[in-house]
Amino acid sequence: RKIGGESLRNRDVVNEDRLSALPDDLLLRILSPLRTEDVIYTSFLSKRWRYLWKMVPNLKFDSYSFSEHVYKSLALHKAPFLKSLHLKVKHERDASDVGIWIGVAFARKVRQLVLSVFFMKDSFVRFPSVLCSWNDTLVFLKLKHSILLNFPSRVCLMSLRKLHLHYVMFNDEESVCPRLEDLIIRGSYVDVKTFTIDVPSLQRLIMEEDNLVERDGGRYVIKAPSLKYLKMSGFVGREVLLIENSPELVEAEIIDIYNIANENILVFLTSAIWFCLHLSPLEIKYPTGSIFCQLVSLELCTGKIEWWNLLARMLDSSPKLQILKLIPVSHFIRQLICFHNGKWIQPKCVPECLVLHLETFVWKRYKWRQEDEKELATYILQNSRCLKKAIFSTNNPEKVEKLGKRREMLNELTCVVRASSNPSDHHLSFYYAVLAIANLSF
Repeated sequence: RKIGGESLRNRDVVNEDRLSALPDDLLLRILSPLRTEDVIYTSFLSKRWRYLWKMVPNLKFDSYSFSEHVYKSLALHKAPFLKSLHLKVKHERDASDVGIWIGVAFARKVRQLVLSVFFMKDSFVRFPSVLCSWNDTLVFLKLKHSILLNFPSRVCLMSLRKLHLHYVMFNDEESVCPRLEDLIIRGSYVDVKTFTIDVPSLQRLIMEEDNLVERDGGRYVIKAPSLKYLKMSGFVGREVLLIENSPELVEAEIIDIYNIANENILVFLTSAIWFCLHLSPLEIKYPTGSIFCQLVSLELCTGKIEWWNLLARMLDSSPKLQILKLIPVSHFIRQLICFHNGKWIQPKCVPECLVLHLETFVWKRYKWRQEDEKELATYILQNSRCLKKAIFSTNNPEKVEKLGKRREMLNELTCVVRASSNPSDHHLSFYYAVLAIANLSF
């Protein structure tokens, strides 16, 4: 039978609730990324959805005032365990309830806990330390902003694998996290004389301080024999910054570290394969006689005092280097120093990496009108026998006529490669190098 030209069967197909027909497991996966407040609203859709929200393993609260919602959700939560709890507290009247919520979450064997506290005034939420005296379920813990960690006794988080601390205050004397693999400490204030990270299982470590604030004294000791990735940034005026030997280190980023009593930090990182350095040789001591025999890729900042001297040392100490990238200062405060306070001095001996291994050379914001930078670029191109790709990028031209001058610069660099090449020795290496230089980006 048809009504208005449309069969009843077709109308039934159109009105069919296919979403509600999905199995519970799939529906819970669909609901899990949503805010808990939005998930609760789905209970009004139909009888099929009335109680489904109570089984969602992830709870996420993001509001200015939500105490009632949090209490209700935790009390009615029926999932076998609490997979994750995300709390973003934006009002001080909710601060007194945070400890209770976290206690309930620990009782529900929470796996992931993310707590963000944003207060306008200089006040803090104290993290309930008694809950951390022993726990074997928490896998990921992330704390952000106005949070105080004050642990009077030993902390023991047996299953914790990831710990991220962003702009919090803590005076932790001793923590036991035997399975910790990922540690981030960003902009946090550590109120201890000696802060030691002694975690044999640690594989990834990021430590960033506010480099605009110089702090007197303080000792940092890192013992992580399984470390594979390290990033340290903004450490100024520290008494000790000690990194013990990490034989498995693959990647390292060292940015804006100076006025350290033991400035010989690079000696502990000689096993790195990929290196990013935003340093001046005047701010840190270079290890005498040390060789970065595993280093394949080097990224060096061109906005530091006498950076070219650090480049010369790194080239001489990295016999297997294949990729060299020169990049400008990326911070909002730029150091416009470059070559103005010195001059590039050509080494007496050509580094081994240029002759035998360097394949890629990238120079961002290359100042083609400065003679010193032209000399350095010419030196690298002349002596890189295995070069396959060279990329020079400059600032966007202000006037169209500058394009012609830049093209002249391009032709000069191309001639440098041609003059230094021997077709019988280089074959395709020279061919690819010329192609790459001929396609420089402006």
